[in-house]
Amino acid sequence: MAKSIPARSEVDPQFTWAITDMYPSDEAWYEEMKTMRGLVADAASYKGRLGESAASLLGFLRAMDAINAAGNKFINYAFRRADEDTRNADYQAMSAQAQNFLVDMSKALAFETPELLAIPDETIDAFFREEPALEHYRLVITRERRKKPHTLSAECEALLAAAGQLSQAPDDIFSMLNDADLTFPDAVDGKGEAHPLTHGTYIAYVQSEDRALRESAFRSLYSTYGQFRNTSASVLSAQMKQLQFFADARHYESALHAALDETEVPVEIYHNLIDAVHRNLPAMHRYIRLRKRLLGADKLHYYDIYAPMVEGQEIAVSFEEAKDQARKALAPLGEGYLKILEEGFRNRWIDVYENQGKRSGAYSAGAFGTHPFVLLNYTDTLNDAFTLVHEMGHAIHSYLSNTTQSVTYADYKIFVAEVASTCNESLLMQYLLGQTQEPRRRAYLINYFLEQFRTTLYRQTMFAEFELWCSGQIQKGEALTAESLCRKYGELNALYYGEDIEPDEEIALEWARIPHFYYNFYVYQYATGFACAIALSQRILREGEPAVKDYLGFLSGGCSTDPISLLRGAGVDISTPAPVDDALRLFDSLIGEMEELAGKE
Repeated sequence: MAKSIPARSEVDPQFTWAITDMYPSDEAWYEEMKTMRGLVADAASYKGRLGESAASLLGFLRAMDAINAAGNKFINYAFRRADEDTRNADYQAMSAQAQNFLVDMSKALAFETPELLAIPDETIDAFFREEPALEHYRLVITRERRKKPHTLSAECEALLAAAGQLSQAPDDIFSMLNDADLTFPDAVDGKGEAHPLTHGTYIAYVQSEDRALRESAFRSLYSTYGQFRNTSASVLSAQMKQLQFFADARHYESALHAALDETEVPVEIYHNLIDAVHRNLPAMHRYIRLRKRLLGADKLHYYDIYAPMVEGQEIAVSFEEAKDQARKALAPLGEGYLKILEEGFRNRWIDVYENQGKRSGAYSAGAFGTHPFVLLNYTDTLNDAFTLVHEMGHAIHSYLSNTTQSVTYADYKIFVAEVASTCNESLLMQYLLGQTQEPRRRAYLINYFLEQFRTTLYRQTMFAEFELWCSGQIQKGEALTAESLCRKYGELNALYYGEDIEPDEEIALEWARIPHFYYNFYVYQYATGFACAIALSQRILREGEPAVKDYLGFLSGGCSTDPISLLRGAGVDISTPAPVDDALRLFDSLIGEMEELAGKE
């Protein structure tokens, strides 16, 4: 019998996040808005005065810290409320007001960078000598002054800040279409029984051993996206255009350069990733051939690539079981780490199950001044158990940075965000593999590990290549249409998956359902993060305490130095292709073990 999706009001509170840990009520949030506006007004009062004296510069920087300390929680509350039920008009209004506040704040404080850059070097040096407390902000000042070639006049900066609300529009439109408006026909299994198809249930269906259910879910999902292909193309085109607009306005070579400069990552790392994955495509093609053989399929389709290659071994994992596995798998990280994990489990950091209108997918939102909040759509699968440790990896990374660093340096760069989450996944897999030598169960787990490589390292790199192409088309003045997007996306799937899979026309529409294309060159970091995480998890298991100490130092580092240096301190150098190549050699060796286990049957 089909399981219905409950309304938000019907969900047991113990499986929802403790949103009142931020504010006791919505009314309290609205009251806080007055405080936030006062803090912004205080910082804005320094306009025209940053170069006046060391005391004035210090006062402004402290005022900015006060905004960040209170504002993180303020913004987080509104966005988390909106994600609980994207159809709730009151919370959508609250989210919009929070977004408007950010835009207003950006306009009011747009003078910061131009004024900092206008201060002569000798004056800045004199300020540091005159006011020792400024030393705390040396890195902040250095980072701002590094942007001089890309900073405009105060008037132009204010104009760009005012355009910030428009820049959010493509993501907002995509979210409303994808999460609130789109509904899908039921998927039908091999027995003719209907199952409600949602974003939350789709992955579970395509991982099913029931091929009829997999195909039905696949075709039902994409038939719906196909009806909105032109709208989706227009929204994605608008996203790429707004990124190019800001890149051009700030005199960057490309939107990619603009995005990666913000995170202090050289663009060579992006290109090195794509090149390294291309060099290792033969391993992916070998994996697809193995999958086709083990599934016994005359023709392998895209709705087959998530299905387990080992039948009868699917692992149902309840939320309680997943928490217990997490405790055991993450034990190598030490008692301190486990204590934070347990705090998250006991004190409702996590919004566990799907409800009607809830934002799809999963994420962790960490905010200074409050504990992290983790959104899941848990459906009792092994994949969900891995998602739990993944998101708790993010959460504990945020927790350690927020409690170790001052508000000035607590917010780690996006580039390192996926390392902690994926390291947890790798540790969970190593733990599960260590619990069994039974060939079929081991083969099932290796199958899952291989899928992590496929979906995280290969697939996210394919996404990154597609996003780079989209951006390049806009930069060249070419139009992004449904036809051109589908054509390019289909070509990339053929390149990455090879000749042993059928060219299902539906897969060319997959770009229309990927929210990360609205995150500004984010997806490549899943792949680089995965490669780093493989290296770090193996070092932790191999070396123990010294590796754990370095790793926890990395998690506690915030943005106290650049992300590449933080990773080097933890023991991995992602400025070279070596971590990606090493990870994909492990992938190839796992395929060999899988082939060997399959030969024993």
